[in-house]
Amino acid sequence: QVHLVESGGGVVQPGGSLRLSCVASGFPFDNYDMAWYRQVPGKERALVASILYFGGGTNYADSVKGRFTISRDNAKNTLYLQMNSLKPEDSAIYYCYTPTRNSWGQGTQVTVSS
Repeated sequence: QVHLVESGGGVVQPGGSLRLSCVASGFPFDNYDMAWYRQVPGKERALVASILYFGGGTNYADSVKGRFTISRDNAKNTLYLQMNSLKPEDSAIYYCYTPTRNSWGQGTQVTVSS
């Protein structure tokens, strides 16, 4: 059974940084592409960044390019999202996702506020 557990969210001031983590289990993580999505109330989940199974082929939403970095450690079955220069509009619930299995984590809340 696919299991994705996000962590690392919290409250941060504008301009600050956070690193999200997603620990995966129940599937061969190093064979699967992964992604981060985010959702705010009243809106659909939106792709933030994606990464191919081997760690390359990264892709970013225009709104986060140059500020966020997606990475993975296949030895630790862990996906990361380094978020720098955070803005209030980055506030959302962030979800880890594996498209191959169409599975989501429970999400972690990020709030950017002064």
